[in-house]
Amino acid sequence: MNLTGTVQSILDRKGLQFWAVRPDQSVYEAIEMMANRGVGALLVMSGDEMVGILSERDYARKVTLKGRNSKETMVRDIMSSPVFSVNPHESVQDCMGYMTERRIRHLPVVEEGRVIGVLSIGDLIKWIISEQEATIQQLHNYIAGKYPG
Repeated sequence: MNLTGTVQSILDRKGLQFWAVRPDQSVYEAIEMMANRGVGALLVMSGDEMVGILSERDYARKVTLKGRNSKETMVRDIMSSPVFSVNPHESVQDCMGYMTERRIRHLPVVEEGRVIGVLSIGDLIKWIISEQEATIQQLHNYIAGKYPG
């Protein structure tokens, strides 16, 4: 299957909002924010600079399994860094490949050195499904003779 859409096409539908924490915040605060926002990862920002990403996977592997206390552990101590990111002109197909190869579920989107959004694997799948549904509808309309002309 050829996925010809771009990151920008997904951001246009999804919006540019993303959630972030500071490296000096506690892991507990970060996990609480993830729960409240219904997200699986947060960018770690120092001012306008992305310095890491914190995911539920980081929490499970670097806090829970190691017996750390989430109220005493700082985000900087368990965040993943450096962060792999994409630009808005990358293809959906390339993003799926990056996520598969790197075993990641979230891709920050950076343009001219500034974070403009985050894509999750769910965002990519939702986009693919909606594109497939549109194609199916177009084919159905064509077969049923409902095409413009």
